[in-house]
Amino acid sequence: MQLAERCCLVETTLREGEQFFSAHFTSEQRKMIAQALDAFGVEYLELTSPAASPQSARDLATIAGLGLRARVLTHTRCHLDDVRLAVEHGAQGVNVLFATSEQLRQVSHGRTLDEIIEHAQQVIQFLQSYPVEIRFSCEDAFRTPLEDLLRVYRPIAATGIHRIGLADTVGIATPSQVKEVVGAVRAEVSCDIEFHGHNDTGCAIANAFCALQAGATHIDVTVLGIGERNGITPLGGFLARLASLDLRLVERYNLAMLHELDQMIADMVGIQIPFNNYITGATAFTHKAGMHTKAVLADPRSYEVLDPALFGRTRTVATVHRLTGWHAVAERARELGITLSEAQARAAAARVKAMADERPLNPGDLDELLYEYAE
Repeated sequence: MQLAERCCLVETTLREGEQFFSAHFTSEQRKMIAQALDAFGVEYLELTSPAASPQSARDLATIAGLGLRARVLTHTRCHLDDVRLAVEHGAQGVNVLFATSEQLRQVSHGRTLDEIIEHAQQVIQFLQSYPVEIRFSCEDAFRTPLEDLLRVYRPIAATGIHRIGLADTVGIATPSQVKEVVGAVRAEVSCDIEFHGHNDTGCAIANAFCALQAGATHIDVTVLGIGERNGITPLGGFLARLASLDLRLVERYNLAMLHELDQMIADMVGIQIPFNNYITGATAFTHKAGMHTKAVLADPRSYEVLDPALFGRTRTVATVHRLTGWHAVAERARELGITLSEAQARAAAARVKAMADERPLNPGDLDELLYEYAE
């Protein structure tokens, strides 16, 4: 398996994330988000088009002027008026797009593929007179026939553009399809490739990873995966996928900040971090079944593919339930300074199981029981 030597994250909470149904970021919140993500270490920040509203334009100028390490991009229509606003407001990169699928071309702009190419070349030529990175993306790429995609990408890549983008705009792609399409495009172009994947069918992380395997160099993510409809590839989930394979792929990021980022965005948009969220969910590192807890207490790697400490998290070994094992009970006793023999730990575990069959227990119930053995 070959991965890009350096996968760059295009963090688009300030663009795609603003399309989440309950996202209404203030200017101060946008600035906070940008600074936090920059401290985390993402390579790119993508902001809403300055053509969207006067405040969007002002906020682009403000964030572009903060002197962040991350490059500040904006996402616009492939239109001279829009890209002119982008460079006037300090964008360090301009991400332009054109719908290329038959479905979207009919309702979006009505242009032929040749007209798309000609118009895009004009916009790119204009942008090349400024010191900005340029990305051209085919919107709805995975409902666009591959021959049509290549027909567009070949002349666009030949302009000397920095990146081309493949957008799974409606979340329809499968991992195998992503691998096939990105691989075919990789064989035709030498510039960087960016992948943007929606999560409508639950494949966003898998699709982003397969894009990387097939030769993509840039992956679009948002905090908690927020975005249009079901959102896109989540920052935490994608990093979990990479970290499980090779920690060197994520070592440049301040991983201990991930929970802080997730909580900040959750608070701003008025949602809870899902209990089963990658890394930062309440149960992400919780172990309950007796067989699991015994193994985890002996060697956490037995049931943890990720070390919670790497992300500033801690594991929880649940003990007050009918599935508990005597090893977990003995460990809790040690935490309390109580030494139990194996026979005593087994007896205590049996009592916990019996009590749990009668009613829900809380940690205090177990501690009270264990203190009996210390008397």
